[in-house]
Amino acid sequence: MNPLVQPDPGLFIWTILTFLVLVALLARFAWRPLLAALERRQASIAKSLDDAQRAKQELERLQQESAQIVKAARVEAEAIVSRSRSDAEQLRDDIKQKSRAEAAAIVSNAERQIQLETARALQQIRREAADLSVAIASKILQRSVSKADHEGLIEETLKQVEARRDF
Repeated sequence: MNPLVQPDPGLFIWTILTFLVLVALLARFAWRPLLAALERRQASIAKSLDDAQRAKQELERLQQESAQIVKAARVEAEAIVSRSRSDAEQLRDDIKQKSRAEAAAIVSNAERQIQLETARALQQIRREAADLSVAIASKILQRSVSKADHEGLIEETLKQVEARRDF
């Protein structure tokens, strides 16, 4: 038989002994540092995940704050626009009221002027009528009537004419 295929108890013992020594050496010099490195790596990954989670939470908080700030800015902008509109409306109403007051004052002033001019024209017509009446009466009577007498007669006649109009 082939010596390589035959079981040899001494070879088994030396192989097992070599394997155990190798396992002991690897456990002491390779596996412990390797396991320590893996634990450090795992701790580093866990810390990175925690940091990422905190950063995500901080980002969400900042996004909520920025959304609230934007919302507040929109509300404030709408309030400013609303105030501007109401101010413009108030200004327009004030201008309308001033325009109406000025128009009323102009109309009132014009009516007063018309009344004054009418009164002056009536006075002028009365004087001319009195002068004409005096001239006509003096020609008719062939005598001169004083202006004061004539004005008295005219006033009396006008009062009579106005009294008849009222009826």
